Amino acid sequence: MRGGNIAVIGGSIAGCAAALAASRGGAERITVFERADAALRDRGVGIGVHDDRYAELRAAGYLADAMPWAPLNRRVWSVRDGDAEHGRALGTQPFPFRAYNWGSFWSELRRRVPETVTYRTGAPVDTVEPDADGATVRLADGQKDHFDLVIGADGYRSVVREAMHPGTGAAYAGYIGWRGTSPDVSGLPSDGLDAHNIVFPGGHCMAYRIPDGTGGHRLNWVLYTAPPRTDGLHPDLRTPTSLPPGRLNAELTGHLRALVAEHFPPFWSAKLLATPAETTFIQPIYDLDVPQYTTGRLLLIGDAASVARPHLGAGSVKALQDATALEAAWVAGESWKEILESYQAARGPVGTAMVGLARRMGSAQVEHTPDWSAMGQQEFDAWWQEQNNGSDRRSGFGGHSLKSR
Repeated sequence: MRGGNIAVIGGSIAGCAAALAASRGGAERITVFERADAALRDRGVGIGVHDDRYAELRAAGYLADAMPWAPLNRRVWSVRDGDAEHGRALGTQPFPFRAYNWGSFWSELRRRVPETVTYRTGAPVDTVEPDADGATVRLADGQKDHFDLVIGADGYRSVVREAMHPGTGAAYAGYIGWRGTSPDVSGLPSDGLDAHNIVFPGGHCMAYRIPDGTGGHRLNWVLYTAPPRTDGLHPDLRTPTSLPPGRLNAELTGHLRALVAEHFPPFWSAKLLATPAETTFIQPIYDLDVPQYTTGRLLLIGDAASVARPHLGAGSVKALQDATALEAAWVAGESWKEILESYQAARGPVGTAMVGLARRMGSAQVEHTPDWSAMGQQEFDAWWQEQNNGSDRRSGFGGHSLKSR
């Protein structure tokens, strides 16, 4: 199947990957619509990619060795234990991941998008109106154009998904992720080669080293727990949103500081409490499993399609794997119908499985936490295995293998 006028809604990681897939598949014209009015801001947060998934995506031509990364070998789960500097390790597990900075990760993907692709910034899409021969994309300023295929890569608030499945939005999971990055990486255990999960009643915090984009490193952390009962969380978290740096009021900041001071070992408490306010924000946790990745001439990729809670460590990987499946379907298909049916068959079941596994992990790690203080390695291993019961190679921790399709 060659030719076609294609629109990609969203210019982030999923959008760049979708444009690359469409170009390799043989699309004649590709236009990416990105709502940001300039180059996407370097968000500075961390992305983890399992070593095996990286190898597959590099072989597929979506990732490259040149992208700055920091190696991770193990994940150490620790609980506060009196005045012990780093707490007590209750469990360790292999963690063969590559840690990236979101900004450099996106920049590399953006660089790989062919120059023949039209990448429009400052072009928020208001609606997508499907018809028998494609869909009309209408921008917020009233401009509109018709396309043979529209790819929704516009995240968990996708307007393309709304056109496909009206009223089907991401559901709030009942807890949030506090995120932050700090330039202070001094004294990290194991020379920064381990990821660390600091656990407490009602949640945990994951901390690890990432590149800072200038040849050094930053400490990236995300703390999952239920928010305080306060009016300070605005707007309503049931509507997909986030609270960027500068939107955390004194009450929210005070709640975070008190939680960390009470439950974290001294070393990790000091690290988090020293994180600059301008790099600290709140990311409410959502999930979503759509009934179909494709409808008519509309197609979803990444978080626009399914939103799995981040405990899987596979969000960006999933978007890139969606793109590789789309490219394969495009190369093999002889019609739009064949392309979309093949893509749905390859990615729909995977998305459903990932959402289910991530929900089980969220329940075990945040919503119904165990008595961490009573755990040793044996108890930890049994607890971890219970979360993964019922999963398979298609949806495991770190993302499924492309070879398992």
